[in-house]
Amino acid sequence: MTNTSPTLAQALNQAHTLGLARIDAQLLLLHTLARHDAGRAWLLAHDTDAMEEAAHAQFIALCQRRLAGEPVAYLTGRKEFYGLPLQVDARVLDPRPDTETLVDWALEVIAPLTSPRVVDLGTGSGAIALALQSQRADARVLGVDASADALAVAQANAQRLGLPARFQRSDWLQGVDGFFDAIISNPPYIASTDPHLAALTHEPLQALASGADGLEDIRTIVAQAPAHLQPGGWLLLEHGYDQAEAVQALLATQGFALVQSRNDLAGIARCTGGQWALAQTVK
Repeated sequence: MTNTSPTLAQALNQAHTLGLARIDAQLLLLHTLARHDAGRAWLLAHDTDAMEEAAHAQFIALCQRRLAGEPVAYLTGRKEFYGLPLQVDARVLDPRPDTETLVDWALEVIAPLTSPRVVDLGTGSGAIALALQSQRADARVLGVDASADALAVAQANAQRLGLPARFQRSDWLQGVDGFFDAIISNPPYIASTDPHLAALTHEPLQALASGADGLEDIRTIVAQAPAHLQPGGWLLLEHGYDQAEAVQALLATQGFALVQSRNDLAGIARCTGGQWALAQTVK
């Protein structure tokens, strides 16, 4: 009997014909073949391998879901962030590579400290908290989220990765005790009327939208942070591509010093932070 099953290369070409980005098609094919860790080089080395009919059908179905806007991370249940293989699903935001800029900055500000206390607000999958914990074993890292579903994902990731970060349910810092050397957050920052939200319907809205101008949650965090920062501690925030100036103004008005922004991988000012001045007294 002649084998009419498509080869891996043919399956990828079919996905491309459907309109799917090649990187997405490759990740979905590796997932379908249960070769998550093999990498794209493996696909090239096996491009003439034939697919079983059931696997091919599964692959095409995943491609169609991706074309409908569902993130690859939700389709595969996996997303690498800062070198960590995280498990993610629709309960949490799909971690973006640009958020690694925030992790780099956080590691920089806590570098001189022994056993620094760090809190990640709106932790979601635990991506930021676990990335920091993986790089600083001595750090006391707390991840906070208002969503019990999100915390379940974060705690499962921490347990699977063997990282001792702790997690707590709270509306930002409202129910959090103690003082921290760094408060880190990638909060919702999209305006509730932004038309781009229509393309993000598969992700939790509460992790994306934040009031009429997208700054509602950032205002809350900036207002709450001083009461939870050690003198000299830092507040670092991710925000929208056009919000750096507004966030800098919020931090400066609140009394933060050394207010500055950092660029993401595309060279856009994506993170803004400030230091709670050493001379100030936490009230």
